[in-house]
Amino acid sequence: MMATQSPTALFILGPTASGKTALTLALAQQQPIEIISVDSALVYRGMDIGTAKPSRAEQAICPHHLIDIIEPTEAYSAAQFAADAQRLIHEIHARGRLPVLVGGTMLYVKALLEPLTELPESDAQIRAQIDAQAADLGWPAMHAQLAQIDPITAARIEPNDAQRINRALEIFRISGKPMAQWLAEDTTTHELSFKPILTALIPEPRAILHERINQRFVTMLGEGFLDEMRTLRARGDLHLGLPSMRCVGYRQAWEHLDGAYDYAQLIEKGQAATRQLAKRQMTWIRGMPQIQVFDSADMTRNQNRLLNQINALITEA
Repeated sequence: MMATQSPTALFILGPTASGKTALTLALAQQQPIEIISVDSALVYRGMDIGTAKPSRAEQAICPHHLIDIIEPTEAYSAAQFAADAQRLIHEIHARGRLPVLVGGTMLYVKALLEPLTELPESDAQIRAQIDAQAADLGWPAMHAQLAQIDPITAARIEPNDAQRINRALEIFRISGKPMAQWLAEDTTTHELSFKPILTALIPEPRAILHERINQRFVTMLGEGFLDEMRTLRARGDLHLGLPSMRCVGYRQAWEHLDGAYDYAQLIEKGQAATRQLAKRQMTWIRGMPQIQVFDSADMTRNQNRLLNQINALITEA
């Protein structure tokens, strides 16, 4: 790979617990790569167990980027990710290595591969008003409000997706124009400065993924996830309105420690929320053009085959 060529960037996408990290680290034994995390939870410092963050030993196998870059009190947007990832792709390529973008935050992928519409800037007061309403009515009721003013956007958002519902309502309240209209009126053209190789891992049948997700959440709890949550709460500067504390698993753990439900219900709710996230991730992936989806059901037996297929795609590029 010559540093003077237009960069090639390999994407290994997939739902949570699909085997992305293991496959990528195995690829690092065969190719000179650097990993760019495509995960909106891994950006936060101090959130390790509940995000399934790669261990220090795993991160030592090859360079990792966009992990542990901000405090949980801060926000990191898809637009920021797109700018950082594009810069990193070129820097990694210039070092003679292959940039590999790994994760499941599909909004980040969209922001990098497609132009982002210039939407109204966030207004903290309006967001707080929406959060206060949601505290009284619940997010499904706020989703119903959104469906009245912006049915196209509402159809793409789950009734409990607080962050996206809040943003869509905020845009309408600031501008008087639905998000769907903002997106429809945007005619920006966008030419990539790199060549993407798009791949994804999805275990089949889906029951295999569900079992992995269920087991992973139990394992996280056994590794001290609630202690991690207690440490975060003890800081005194975090609350459930922050994007970091809305991450899957963290919101449920916070509510459990508040006494909202018992340990068994925490497991049930944490697993269910993670399965819902995986469903959204898979729906988005299957709607992406020019993406090659690989079955990652039996990674023990099929890892070498998957590596051969991915290496062939890199060679062809």
